[in-house]
Amino acid sequence: MEKKSFIKKLTGSREALLAVILIILFVVITIISPSFLSPRSIMDMLKNNAVTMILALGMLCVMLVGGIDISIMSTLALSGMAIGMLLKYEYISNTFLVFVIAIAIGAVCGFLVGVVISRADVPPIIATMGFMYVFRAMGFIVSKGGEWAGAAALGTFKNFATTKILGLSCVIWLIIICYAFFFVFMKWTRTGRKIYAVGSNASAAEVSGINVKNIKLMVYMIMGVLAGLGGAIQVSVYASAMPDMQQGGEMDVIAACVIGGVSMSGGRGTVVGALLGSLILATIAKALPLVGIDALAQNTIKGVLILAVVVVNVVLQRIADRNALKGREM
Repeated sequence: MEKKSFIKKLTGSREALLAVILIILFVVITIISPSFLSPRSIMDMLKNNAVTMILALGMLCVMLVGGIDISIMSTLALSGMAIGMLLKYEYISNTFLVFVIAIAIGAVCGFLVGVVISRADVPPIIATMGFMYVFRAMGFIVSKGGEWAGAAALGTFKNFATTKILGLSCVIWLIIICYAFFFVFMKWTRTGRKIYAVGSNASAAEVSGINVKNIKLMVYMIMGVLAGLGGAIQVSVYASAMPDMQQGGEMDVIAACVIGGVSMSGGRGTVVGALLGSLILATIAKALPLVGIDALAQNTIKGVLILAVVVVNVVLQRIADRNALKGREM
């Protein structure tokens, strides 16, 4: 009876299932490569995947209202390139100001995307595809046609990623702060509940007095702010700013959310799910080189593993839905 209760509880909670999958991954990889579970290895994994993890929060908000944003890495590149050039030519040097500028650029980009989608009713995939090219091109313009800023040009800003507080990198502290904030924001604020309401049924939300257009504009601005923040983190972690950085990385962000159980049609998904999805993706990316997988085969195996996790997740979600339906019928 206890065994049945445990299985029912496991299939009834997507987050619990993801946690189990993550633990299994950790155990298997540690058996193959014991160095994986060392504190330094885990910290490096988190730091190197900080951009994907933080941007997954923005994508969660966007996907909850039934949207998508494939322009995020172009926004990241534009904001990162802008601060890189400002640092290189010594217009700014203060680390806090660098972050403010990067976030402001991201917010403007998110606002433009949100206005086109929420006010002009352009389908999100079309709007963000257009902006993906526009923002990436602007990044190249800012770089003066392909110029880049190396470690020597970034001054003390590059030290942000290597600075530690209470034994943890500042980048990891940013991840913790972002997830703590969004956990509270999505779970216990009226605005967070409005995002879920719009994604579940936009028409009903509008009838109940929620300004659907403003909510949609807001989630794309949130996405832009986090992309701008991601641009600053990217430049600091890798001590360089290039106009083509993180090209194609938006797929990892979307994959992290999908693995985490965020519905592509809106209305379903949690911050904890996005976190676990990001961690599973980061673990897979870290594990493949450790177990000696050839670089050319890594993307194929990564794709297969992601599909396997998603399929298992979907099957168990259907079992959970059927169990819930039976419970209501009884």
